[in-house]
Amino acid sequence: MRIAVDAMGGDDAPGALIEGAVAAARDLGVSIVLVGDRTRIEPELAKHKTVGLDIEMRHAAEEVGMDEAPTSALRKSDSSLASGLAAVRDGDADGLVFAGNTGAGMILGAHILGRVAGVERPAIAVQVPSVKGHTILLDAGANVDCRGTHLVQFALMGDAYARVIRHLAAPRIGLLSNGTEETKGNAAVREAAPILDRLPINYVGFVEGRDVAVGDVDVVVCDGFVGNLMLKTIEGFGSLIGDRLRALLRKGLLRRLAGLILRGRLRELARDLDPGETGGALLLGLNGTVVKGHGSSDARAIRNAIGVAAELAQARVSHEVGRTIAACLEVVAAGADIPVEQVSQPGRARRLWNSIRNRFRRDRDGEVGGAVRTPLTLPAPATAAATTAEDRAPTDEGTTAAAPPEPEPATEDDPEAK
Repeated sequence: MRIAVDAMGGDDAPGALIEGAVAAARDLGVSIVLVGDRTRIEPELAKHKTVGLDIEMRHAAEEVGMDEAPTSALRKSDSSLASGLAAVRDGDADGLVFAGNTGAGMILGAHILGRVAGVERPAIAVQVPSVKGHTILLDAGANVDCRGTHLVQFALMGDAYARVIRHLAAPRIGLLSNGTEETKGNAAVREAAPILDRLPINYVGFVEGRDVAVGDVDVVVCDGFVGNLMLKTIEGFGSLIGDRLRALLRKGLLRRLAGLILRGRLRELARDLDPGETGGALLLGLNGTVVKGHGSSDARAIRNAIGVAAELAQARVSHEVGRTIAACLEVVAAGADIPVEQVSQPGRARRLWNSIRNRFRRDRDGEVGGAVRTPLTLPAPATAAATTAEDRAPTDEGTTAAAPPEPEPATEDDPEAK
């Protein structure tokens, strides 16, 4: 696997990015393409032993600042972020890891790589520890302001991601709200709920914040503002639990002995709660593997993020997610009497979702008979050997530069999966 790294993005760039990339090349056997200002990369790289490691540099004169508006990135064609995405598009890299401006990564990703057909906005998907393993949470920070149809798209992407990554036949999908009653939720949540109830996915209804950690659902859907706050709150409580346990187990001989006995288990818990162990999260909905790391990522987090990107690229997750969404939308289009060509034609995502929303709204209001939810049956995942360029997931923008997503999403400058 060959992974590009935006060496200029993040709070500790380029030092932490380069140190983490070297560690990934040495420990994981991953080929690395460091993208950024050569005059800043070379001195940092010289601090490390790189003999025998497959590391190359790709010069990019510009960089996208953490505090810049996401749309400004479109005017920097020679930025490290744009060059890294172009390397993925052109086949020079199998994936990209960046720790910089999240909004810019989403906008440039859609512009350069293109979006999966039927998806208007990419979303950050993270796996949050739960009582029963992990819960997939999205969006974790890419889209602050969302319409109901965007939440529906996140649900479809989360469903596809859980099928591919967790190998679940029918992932349980919950919509995050401030209560489980149908009257709860904001306007976007209330708009999304009746559409989700009609889709051929295992939608279980509204869930509350505590359900993310309980693990009774596999995927929790929300807008990026709420998801980012929830994720950072969980991380904060993870740190609190660790600090309290350490303090507790240092008081008295018996507690110290208990700490020694439980040391291995406590280390497992610490690793599970440490976001640096994962390193980054996939930006779902793009036609390529793009992993977003913490803005404050250290070298260990970057090393692990590169490992995640290599695994996701090897499994061709973005391609399989695109295939799954396309299969689902074909079922939806057929059930709602919507021309199926709208599913795959470039630039038709908004028209498709407006048609679905209006059709389901008429059904709800009794103008036409309600459609029966059809079980979603998917073809078996394609093997890497049997896949050709023609098998790639269709996109709304294609695989070359195109217009940025519309409307322009409001984003945080450096949200989590950061």
